[in-house]
Amino acid sequence: MNELANRIRRLRFDNGEMTQQEPAERAGVTRQTIIALEANRYVPSLLLAFRTAAVFGVPVEEVFHIAGEDRGPGRISQARVFFGPPIWYNPRLAHDPAPA
Repeated sequence: MNELANRIRRLRFDNGEMTQQEPAERAGVTRQTIIALEANRYVPSLLLAFRTAAVFGVPVEEVFHIAGEDRGPGRISQARVFFGPPIWYNPRLAHDPAPA
């Protein structure tokens, strides 16, 4: 079965050696969610995937990919997907930018 993998740990270190708390606060989740994502123990919701990518200023496909598959453009495949809200989501931590 295909698994969703990610580059969150690499991106944290490429962006000034961020702690796990920093992207968690920016994405509006707890540090435990980032830990679970990095360990591939949790598949994020689509909303959390986009929020996580925004934290690092990159497209979603630069953060998340299907493990063991070619990550070239145009590749489409199926991943094991779990539906539901992000675990340990805390809306009070979410920081939406102020409207212009």
